[in-house]
Amino acid sequence: MKIKQSLSLSGAVGVALLSGATALQANEGLVRLSQDDSNWVMPTKDYSATHYSKLDQINTANVKNLKVAWSFSTGVLHGHEGGPLVVNDIMYINTPFPNTVYALDLDDPNKVLWEYKPKQSPAARAVACCDVVNRGVAYAPAEAGKPAKIFLGQLDGNLVALDAKSGEEVWKMEVCDIRVGATITQAPFVVKDKVLVGCSGAELGVRGYVSAFNIHDGKMEWRAYATGPDEDILLSEKFNEQTPQYGRFGLGLKTWEGDAWKIGGGTNWGWYAYDPKLDRIYYGSGNPAPWNETMRPGDNKWTMTIWSRDPDTGEAYFGYQKTPHDEWDYAGVNWMALTEQRVNGKKVPLLTHPDRNGIIYSLNRDTGELVRADKLDDTVNWVKYVDLKTGQPVRDPEYSTRMDHQAKNICPSAMGYHNQGVDSYDPEKGLFFLGLNHICMDWEPFMLPYRAGQFFVGATLNMYPGPKGVMGFVRAYDAKTGEYKWTVPEKFSVWGGTLATKGDLVFYGTLDGWIKALDSRSGDELWKFKLPSGVIGHPVTYEHNGKQYLAIYYGVGGWPGVGLVFDLKDPSAGLGAVGAFKELAHYTKMGGGVMVFALDET
Repeated sequence: MKIKQSLSLSGAVGVALLSGATALQANEGLVRLSQDDSNWVMPTKDYSATHYSKLDQINTANVKNLKVAWSFSTGVLHGHEGGPLVVNDIMYINTPFPNTVYALDLDDPNKVLWEYKPKQSPAARAVACCDVVNRGVAYAPAEAGKPAKIFLGQLDGNLVALDAKSGEEVWKMEVCDIRVGATITQAPFVVKDKVLVGCSGAELGVRGYVSAFNIHDGKMEWRAYATGPDEDILLSEKFNEQTPQYGRFGLGLKTWEGDAWKIGGGTNWGWYAYDPKLDRIYYGSGNPAPWNETMRPGDNKWTMTIWSRDPDTGEAYFGYQKTPHDEWDYAGVNWMALTEQRVNGKKVPLLTHPDRNGIIYSLNRDTGELVRADKLDDTVNWVKYVDLKTGQPVRDPEYSTRMDHQAKNICPSAMGYHNQGVDSYDPEKGLFFLGLNHICMDWEPFMLPYRAGQFFVGATLNMYPGPKGVMGFVRAYDAKTGEYKWTVPEKFSVWGGTLATKGDLVFYGTLDGWIKALDSRSGDELWKFKLPSGVIGHPVTYEHNGKQYLAIYYGVGGWPGVGLVFDLKDPSAGLGAVGAFKELAHYTKMGGGVMVFALDET
């Protein structure tokens, strides 16, 4: 399973917890809230994106007694990605388009405290790739007489700040232009006095960027593109100074033919992490456009890149392009977690990232050096291994998608072996718990012109379950050895991600509508419950009045559910998803809401 390793890891010593002087650099109020496990204040739980809770009232001995405590229907169909936030006994719930936000008082969750219903152009629906999802809201605590805020990215490209107490709009900024196909599906991310957000739309040739806005007044502080001139990408003078093998300056232009970088994708719609000690943010840029690789010769930098940037200026310290000249839509925006591991006897700050291309990478997040790169499954075949010295994937030309070649049985498919799900890391066990896909594909490219606001893909895909006969797994990945401790197969993809707790539990939802609990030590299934609709979001846990609760969105949709949601029958429709998930409609139907569980006290 392990591809190649030049350094050994030993002794997971814990996540990069935020404390003392380091916290002074961050948003201190947000740090305090994230360290209080009664809250769930960020979609990723904390700045290290561990998605891990120290709550253990619900544990392996009693999880079988979990019952529904209460539920809430959002009144919105389509896919419910992400998860709710819980801050100081208030739960904030987001929906897919029309992007309604609800606030519920946990003392009486049967009554809506406030709701925000944005007015936005329905034209945004027509340019949204893969359903009209939204991955969550962000929270910033009150400070210096300024109210606490909820930040919402709307599908029509606007970022909105709401008063967290009243739901009243504080400010609104246009970030992405739906006229060229740019939308917002991402959960915003608060660092210091800034809120970060990116755009979706690489499938329409949108040039990707991340923008930072002042949380108080919405003023844009900086914007960093993924392609084009260095000054647009905000490369610092020290960019890739310690990793020159990744490339340094001028490559956002030189690795493209002509002006292709202007419509070259590289959008970021995934997840962020932040290290307050190093004072850096981390995220990934997505796939180049169009998907047809013959139309854009070159490495297409800096799409498919893990970025390290200064949150104050946006300047980039390093960029590691995982899939140069991507040929398979392996958008590199997935979840990345920050941990500290012992490498050759020395504690190293690591960034670990399960990529859509089927490789799980660990980098030294200070220097950008690649520490290890393992396959997420031994059926990954487009790449033989990753050279840790150069960072380059060593490809198998049999699975290239070039115009003169009929590519079949490519693993993973464009959906990746890991997609938008938020996964978890247990610092006590040194284990990552990964919700994975197991889907492969045939690929037929074709040429097409660029037209603003229209899909710009250039490939017909046929997707199907992978060689192991299922479409998903949950796996425990050992951070010390690169080995997989246990694997649990699932009929469909585990799209939404996992939650780990100190109660030795891993929770996750399934596309066919189950929420399940596994023993995190063995993978043994200990509990499950059938929800009203399939799950593409991630579970969270919190404490209220001394009692632990478990919450999860239900609402099938997103890319895997696009055939069910839009009643599509052509197997190649939905960019190939309809054929892959043709059985899903036999197991679940549309619906949307949140279900909350607690231990039965009877």
